[in-house]
Order: sequence, then structure tokens, then C-alpha cells
Amino acid sequence: MKVIHFADLHLGVESYGKTDPSSGLSSRLLDILASFDQLVDYAIKNGVDLVLFCGDAYKSRDPSQTQQREFARRIKRLSGKNIPVFLLIGNHDLPNAIGRATTTEIFNTLAVANVHVANQPGTYKVQTPSGVVQIVALPWLRRSFLLTKEDSRNLNFDELNQQMQQKLTNIINAEAEKLDPALPSILAAHVWVTGARIGSEDYMTIGQEQVLLPSNVANPAFNYIALGHIHRHQVISEEPPMVYAGSLDRLDFGDEGDEKGFYVVEIDTASVKRKVSYRFQPVNSRRFVTIRVNIEPQDTEPTVTILQAIAKKDVSEAIVRLQVSLPQELEGQTRDGDIREALRGAHYYTVAKDIRRENRLRLGDQTAEEITPVQALKAYLKSIKVSPERAKALLDYGEKLIRENQEGGKGALPETTAHL
Repeated sequence: MKVIHFADLHLGVESYGKTDPSSGLSSRLLDILASFDQLVDYAIKNGVDLVLFCGDAYKSRDPSQTQQREFARRIKRLSGKNIPVFLLIGNHDLPNAIGRATTTEIFNTLAVANVHVANQPGTYKVQTPSGVVQIVALPWLRRSFLLTKEDSRNLNFDELNQQMQQKLTNIINAEAEKLDPALPSILAAHVWVTGARIGSEDYMTIGQEQVLLPSNVANPAFNYIALGHIHRHQVISEEPPMVYAGSLDRLDFGDEGDEKGFYVVEIDTASVKRKVSYRFQPVNSRRFVTIRVNIEPQDTEPTVTILQAIAKKDVSEAIVRLQVSLPQELEGQTRDGDIREALRGAHYYTVAKDIRRENRLRLGDQTAEEITPVQALKAYLKSIKVSPERAKALLDYGEKLIRENQEGGKGALPETTAHL
């Protein structure tokens, strides 16, 4: 049995995008749909038995009609090819009020063939071209679903988390006990498992996190554990395989260094002790590129330094952020037109300048009224790291000027000060 496992589509993410002139849609929406199309094409071409989606179809709990239409088009392509699709509810799929429909509930309402939606925990038996598979669903659950007011009364934050963790673990174990050992079984969960390395999901979190230990999830009754919610694809454990598919496309610079795609899982259905193999299938997705440039005070051509840094990166059709740090005295010496021209091939770019301003001279614990002019001059020369020989000459002339000023003299400056 061949299964595609993916998650965290987040249609509606439009950061760093622009309007596509031919369709009028955000270029970032088109990016994510292009990655989704690659998954659908792969499933159809390779005769996949099941496509398993582990939550967060959209960025918003109230997706636009256009986003819903584009998602439904691709689900219809799969179902029309007799490929069952299992849709798990994630935290971004839940409405902000109890009683309102989830973002994917319409598929159940219309009884779309070959499409199964899991809004509630439970075990679903799904018929595939290679036989029946049992899927234990653990969608994102509201705290009110897990804990009554009486359960949560007088509990602090940590105690609430422990209670929720225990409730979720009990759900998993109870459903695992009901499984038919003669059939392959998968746990599909949208949850945070401790130890997972995070990606771009940190800024997209909605509501309180549901956190489980790997030991809470790794029930040996499951042949494969398919996870959603964390945007970086990774294998949490091997026995049984516990895998985050990650987001299908890069969503922001938190995903810059991550490869994006989906997992192809093969489950042996010939014996009770089933062999399971899985591999990551990458998609061709939009690249994110960060260029950091630190300009030193002695740099006489800061623009050249910036252009050289850009030239070392492939910015073609990428989303680029250029971060330049430079001293205040060079702030006006960069040729912004040349920099924009060097980034012209990027799909989208931003330029941020961090201007380093010199800290005011510190004179120890003394106030301005307590320190003498000569002491102030010594401190200043030390702060700008003047050589001892030059500092001595400057102090000599400085003392003469200070003394003349204090004595009320208004004569000409010493002749040799012109050479300093």
C-alpha cells in the first residue's frame, strides 16, 4: 500500500508576494498551489493508494472563496482518479467559535466520493485500491473539548498542560486497542511532539499548544505515525516510524534552509508483521535567500562590497532579503540604484540597513562638572585609539590651548596646530 503523507499547506500566505498579472492572484498563492500540483501529479502518475493530509489547509480560519476553490480543484483531481483523500483538521482549520463549520467540512456535507474528513478523534476504515487501511485520527482539539470547567478549575498553566496531555494520550491508547491487527494502521495527528525542531510555524501559532511526549504517541499498534503542525520535515522516531511531513512549501524565512515536499510511505499488507518504508519526496518550490553584509568604517566603496555579496548568491526568481550593517558616517555613501539593479532578477526583495551609531564617550564615574578639560581630552584620545606619539603631541598642544583659554588669552593658535 502506497501512501502520500503531507501537511501544513497554509493556502493564503501572501507575504513577500505580488499580484500575478495574468490571474490577478497573489504570486505566493500560486507558489503553494504549484507545489500542491506537483504532489497531485506524483500521486496520479505513480498509482498512489491514499493521500493523507495532516492538517492546516489554509492560513486563515476564514479562507477566501478563491482559496477554497483552488484547494477543492486539486482534491477533485485526486478523487476523480479513484485515489482516496483523508483530510485531518488542524488548528488553522478550526473556526473561532464553537458550532461553526471547519474549513474542510464541506467535503463531508457534499459527500464527495473518496474524500474523508476527520473533525473528531476516532478510527476510520478507508477502502483503497490495495485494501482497507485503519486511520486513527487525532485532529487539533479545543481545550474545552478535552477538559470540562470542573477538570480545569484552580489549575495553573503547567497543570492544565499535563491534564490535556493525559487526555490526548488516553484517546490514542483507547483507539489503538480497537484496531484490527489483520489490517494496516496509521495514526494521523496534528499535534506538537516534544523534541521536534521548529520552522516557520512559530509566528503562525493560533491558540494554546497541545504538546505530547514521543512516548505518548509511539504506540506499537500503529504501522506509521503521520504528523502535522511542525513545518520542518523530520523523523522523530523509527519504531514505529513517527514522521512530520513539514509544510509543503516555504512560507517565510524560517523555512529558508529547509527542503520542502512530502513523504511517500509503503506498507507491506502481506503479513501481520508489516514492513514499512518511507522516503521524502522534494518539490520544486520558491527559494528564500538572505544576504548579510557588514560594512567596516575603513571601507571606501561600500556599494561595491554590497554588490559583491549579492553576486555570490543566486537571487534569480528568489525571495531575497538584503541586510546591511554600516557605520553612521557611511550611511549616505551607498548607491541604492545600483543595489536595486543587482536585485532586479529576484522575484521579491527587501533591503534593510542597520546604521551603527557611535556610543557617546564614557568618562568613568565622573560627571562633566567633575572632570577637567585635560582629563576629557586624554579620555577622548584613548577612545579613538590614537598612537602614543600622536597622543602626546596632541595633549601638549591641547594643554596650551586650554591654559590660554583659562588665562583669558585671545592670541592666535600655536602655529604648529595647523599640521594636526
